[in-house]
Amino acid sequence: MEILTGDSITTCLSPLVHDLICNLGFELRENCDINSIVSQNGEVYWEAITDRVSYAESGQSLDYRRSVLLLGPVCEAIHLHISSLTRAQFEIKYSPWFQWTAYPELFLEIFDALKSLCPPAISLSVMKLASCLERALGDVFLLIGKECPFLLRDLLASAELAQVFGHAVMDILKVFIGSPCGLNLRNILWHGFASPQDIPPKYCSAMMLFTAGLGQLLKSYLHQENVTLAHRPFVTLTNLEDVIVFPGVTDEVLSALENVMMKSAFLLKAMLPYWETAVSKFKVHRFADCTMLLLSQLEAGLRRVFAAVNKCPDRLLTAESTILYTTFDEILAKHLNDGSINQLPHFLGEPAMEFLWDFLNYQEGPRIRDRLSHGEINLREFPREAASQLLTFSLVLLLRFTAEDTLTELKVPEGRGWLSGTITSNGKTCLIFQI
Repeated sequence: MEILTGDSITTCLSPLVHDLICNLGFELRENCDINSIVSQNGEVYWEAITDRVSYAESGQSLDYRRSVLLLGPVCEAIHLHISSLTRAQFEIKYSPWFQWTAYPELFLEIFDALKSLCPPAISLSVMKLASCLERALGDVFLLIGKECPFLLRDLLASAELAQVFGHAVMDILKVFIGSPCGLNLRNILWHGFASPQDIPPKYCSAMMLFTAGLGQLLKSYLHQENVTLAHRPFVTLTNLEDVIVFPGVTDEVLSALENVMMKSAFLLKAMLPYWETAVSKFKVHRFADCTMLLLSQLEAGLRRVFAAVNKCPDRLLTAESTILYTTFDEILAKHLNDGSINQLPHFLGEPAMEFLWDFLNYQEGPRIRDRLSHGEINLREFPREAASQLLTFSLVLLLRFTAEDTLTELKVPEGRGWLSGTITSNGKTCLIFQI
């Protein structure tokens, strides 16, 4: 469909954000001694890291850009250190310090991803690490506080966490995942702005070491206060059967998805590795991984459509820190910020919008994106049905933005009639199919 153009775009990060993430932390040429950052037995020397955080002249507010600049060599040293370890060495040295999280085995997976040098796997690792860390920090907050903040930035700014870990340590986390003025790695990935090539692996390595260091600080606090950390139970997805409209994914659907995503205008080619990884994760029954990648890329693709139909191409990119990002909340809203009507719902049609609202927004629904991104779901038990629904819906959207002559080349009959065999007679599903 010609409404979407601009496949020459290689990143959806605005120039300033791209420079902050991809360049600034590499400008300072300095060799940091890893022994000044972490001991032989894995103890993190926080002072060597927090000394790199810079503040405005008032001494109150963080100077995010300078902090990223100064922390660059530290992150590089950490990354080289972790890269030099074998899996067994890493496990012996650091695994005990990940036990405070609800998902300690995740960090071996992240180690494997870093070793693989596969950019989509590293991006996925940062997404999972951020959500795992948020959940664990929320558990720590509840040692002191009563009601855990919903937003990560509010959690990181809380007096409760500063009481446990110290203000300087919390400022490190703000630089990495807590503010649009900093690297903001969590949000640019979860909202589908960053391509696989946009995420420097050294920031993933650094966040992993920081998590171990937080575990060490927490151990001291728990001993000092004579308290025990309790993990909140994971949330079970409810009412999932109420939002299932497609049958289970078949080999035919997976094959079609693999073919069509190479040609569809719905996605930027820079984002294609995420789609390929999502399909491969589904095939090996890593359904949470598949869903995380699909959610971020559905948001990226729908943001392109949103920007096109509302004639606001600038909204395709990450906003600067003073302006709100264009995320699912605005993409699916009835009105734009200026009060005018959002053209996307009319363009997609009511059934497709209902599917998205059912899965993402309705309070009574599964709210899959919220629950995954905030670490509320047990990733090991994530339901196949949820990933299957999103995969098939993704195929429908990809087909919507694929030229008819291309479909013929791919041996997809005109009108997408071949898909009808994989779709139930449910009226709602058929209407979605008709988009």
